[in-house]
This record gives sequence, structure tokens and C-alpha cells, in this order.
Amino acid sequence: MQKEWYVVNTYSGHENKVKEKLEMRASSMGMEDHIYRVIVPEQKEIELTKDGKEKEKMKKMFPGYILVEMIMSDEAWFIVRNTPGVTGFIGSSGKGAKPFPLTLQEVDRILGSMGMSRLEIGNSLNVDDMVKVVGGPFANMYGKVRTIDIENQKVEVALDLFGQETIVELALTEIEGA
Repeated sequence: MQKEWYVVNTYSGHENKVKEKLEMRASSMGMEDHIYRVIVPEQKEIELTKDGKEKEKMKKMFPGYILVEMIMSDEAWFIVRNTPGVTGFIGSSGKGAKPFPLTLQEVDRILGSMGMSRLEIGNSLNVDDMVKVVGGPFANMYGKVRTIDIENQKVEVALDLFGQETIVELALTEIEGA
């Protein structure tokens, strides 16, 4: 099984509390290998105050929802569903049916607007790692990471094209761990 991203419905205004509770429950129950990241999607917004000054404020992109990166197992599903403040998963028909994960494109769009990537550079992506290309003209090819450009969210990957090693530059959104 592989880790995927799911949308979890929470009480509106309680997203950060639910995030903390879920992370504590995953840790205390030894499920860190099934529940990886919990994110409250937020964006910076500049607001004008009454005296005409600009003030930076974080605004929730999806009030009442959090994103959870997890491996969907019975235990992990139970822990998330039964965390105080969680009202359910999006993409589940109910009646005990497990939810559908977000597509890679949806995850990349949401995390990209927050200045994040679904790949944790340094944790899940390093030089010489094998990766699968999931977007662009080289989709479904496998290659080895040669360089990582964190600032520009790009990597150089060595692909085998017609028996010859070729270095191509790809966005982080175009690859996934192999």
C-alpha cells in the first residue's frame, strides 16, 4: 500500500485543534508509519487595517477541511475518523466504505499554492533516488535524481532514452517516489 492524500471534514474553526489532536493520537498509538502529514490548507492574504496599513493574515483555503497524508489501513482509518472534531472523510459513501484519495494533480495544486510540495525533500527525496515521472512527455518513465533545486521546485533526472542516459529537468509536481 502507498501513502495518499485524503480530505477530512472537521468542525469549522477547529481545523488546527483537530490537526494537533490527530498528530498526538497517531504518535501515541504508534501509527506514524501510517499517518504522515496533517495540513490545514492556508494562504497569506494582505488586509488593509482601519488606519490604512497593510496587515498579513493567514486565511483558510477550505474552512472545515484538513488534508491528511496516510496509508489507508483499517487502523489508520479508525484513528482519523474517531479523532475529536472529525466529522468524516470526503469521498466516502458512508456505510463503512473507505474514501477515495485526492489525485496527484489536486494535491500539487493545493500544496503548490501554499508553497509546499507533496515530496518532502531530504526526507523522501534525495540525490540518486529512483523516481517515476508522472507528468509531461516522459510520463511513466523511471529515472535517477541527479540534482535537486529546492528554491525553484525542480529536479534533474537521468532517464534512459533509446539506450542512452539523458538528463532532463522536471518540476517536483511531475515526479513521485518509485
